[in-house]
Amino acid sequence: MSYELNRKLAAPRGAMPTTYEIDQVTADIIRGAFETVCFESATYLGRAASSPIINQSNERNAAIVDANGRLAMGAVGTPHLTFVNQMETRWGLMNLERYDWGPGDVFLANDPDHGGGHLPDYCVYGPVYDEKGKLICIQTLQAHQGDTGGKDPGGFSLDATDLFTEGVIYPCLKLVHRGELRRDVFDMVVRNNRFATFAGDITAMIGGVQHAVKMLNGLISRWGSDVVKAAINHSIEHTERRVREEVSKWPDGTYEATVLIDHDTAGTKDIKVHVACRIEGDQLTVDLTGTDDRPNLVGVWNTFANTRSYVMTQVVAAMDPTIVKNEGFFNAVDIVIPEGCIAQPPPNKPAALGSFHPACEITEAVCLALSNVAPERSQPQLYKIGMPNAVIGFDEKGMMWMDQGVDCRSMDTSAVQGIDGWGSCPNALGSLILSEAEDAESRFPILNISREMTTDGGGAGQWRGAPGSLNVKQVLKPTTAMAWMVSADHPLRGMCGGDDAIPYSNRFEVGSPNERKIEHTAQDLLPEGAKIAYQHGGGAGFGRPLLRDPEAVKEDVLDEYVSLEAARTKYGVVLTGSLDDYTLEVDRGATEALRIEMAAMAEAVM
Repeated sequence: MSYELNRKLAAPRGAMPTTYEIDQVTADIIRGAFETVCFESATYLGRAASSPIINQSNERNAAIVDANGRLAMGAVGTPHLTFVNQMETRWGLMNLERYDWGPGDVFLANDPDHGGGHLPDYCVYGPVYDEKGKLICIQTLQAHQGDTGGKDPGGFSLDATDLFTEGVIYPCLKLVHRGELRRDVFDMVVRNNRFATFAGDITAMIGGVQHAVKMLNGLISRWGSDVVKAAINHSIEHTERRVREEVSKWPDGTYEATVLIDHDTAGTKDIKVHVACRIEGDQLTVDLTGTDDRPNLVGVWNTFANTRSYVMTQVVAAMDPTIVKNEGFFNAVDIVIPEGCIAQPPPNKPAALGSFHPACEITEAVCLALSNVAPERSQPQLYKIGMPNAVIGFDEKGMMWMDQGVDCRSMDTSAVQGIDGWGSCPNALGSLILSEAEDAESRFPILNISREMTTDGGGAGQWRGAPGSLNVKQVLKPTTAMAWMVSADHPLRGMCGGDDAIPYSNRFEVGSPNERKIEHTAQDLLPEGAKIAYQHGGGAGFGRPLLRDPEAVKEDVLDEYVSLEAARTKYGVVLTGSLDDYTLEVDRGATEALRIEMAAMAEAVM
């Protein structure tokens, strides 16, 4: 059973065996070297890969796992990927002899039921040995691949009822044996992918791992394996201590939050994620008991490893950012995930869409709960995007192309205490770079008509959420378009009295007699010239809107982030003059009177 395996994979691991007594300076030097190795490995992949989703968008992450399966270092490329790598690697470690591990080997894994995220997230890793042949650590690289060889292009099947529908599953597949590429295996993996660029991507992943392994071999040769193992132990112990110090500053108690997903891909309404964060001294427990466990749900199953990662991504955000991200966080935080719920599904459940939802709702619920104890660091680490409009076609040679709909946009950038929401996407996406709209136009038969921020598209608050954007696209050839629409009924929640963000919406064949709003899912054939319009929800507000500086509201109106009407009805700010000629001024007396009246009305309602 996968539940039993999950328990084994998540079980705490002990320290690396060493008698060396390391000092703080040496430990930090080696930790810094590990960080450099991860950065170089991820950069290697980003520069060598063939697909724009990797070489432009940077949806990849590198991490080092020690020989006991503990996360020793993670380069924060895409944050939620930082905390998955060790789980997939642990499955390989549990079967080290079965898979004949040795120096120079490189493996591939993507199995959701064996420690993985969703199928498109490929993990390529290679073991690192010292001169005596002892395993010291494993270098890993994760990257999102554009296809998985499943029923539907891209690996996202709206109607999938099992994992096999979504694509080819690799628990642990050896790509390189003792430094030599296994060409039959490599060719099989490449053949089971629709993208012509995939061979370049997987080769780049292998090269990135091998580059990092070479660097780590040099590090171990210079310092010695005992010193390196001691440095790993020191770093993990230091992180655990720092995390417990942070938790001990928070008031004891249980803090709960519930977040809903509009519907699954079959239309079942209001899928629930429930989180209780319990604080007892220096111990934090994140408990997902009460999360939806209806067995008939479709498309809303997040993997066990992914759930742990998304929980931890939000916990990390609530703490001092200087704390090193490694296994020490898992040692200090208990995560309870009931078996059979959508956050730890039964075996072989489809999981591709789960990395959108419920993964995002899990982080949002943790954020809402922890906002009671760490409001100054409460910003949801998520993307409420549902499933972006994926536009798919085939060129004259019969090769598939896919515009995954993740180019430039503004979405989900919430405010945090003291700072308005800013930027084009939430910081949960880390170093992910949204590709330019013009780039997609040069490769695909599409035209990006507009990428305009929507006035009043961010939640009102003492600190305002960033507006979402309306993305309008035209297809220049007949194409297939896929979408799963959520976050319309349950958009991003405001924090500490701030307003929610605007809801998402989506329309196909805009301006034609066939114009239609996508309510649940779509997998439609669009004619040449058809337009689609995707309204991204903005960020949520933080703090009560009536506390916002009236001058800041005036500037928002001038910048067209906020309308004149919303300035009055949301923020209680009375403006005189004209927006047309930029002569707006705050009427302070009228503003004060209106805010007193609005506050009294709100109090009466409560």
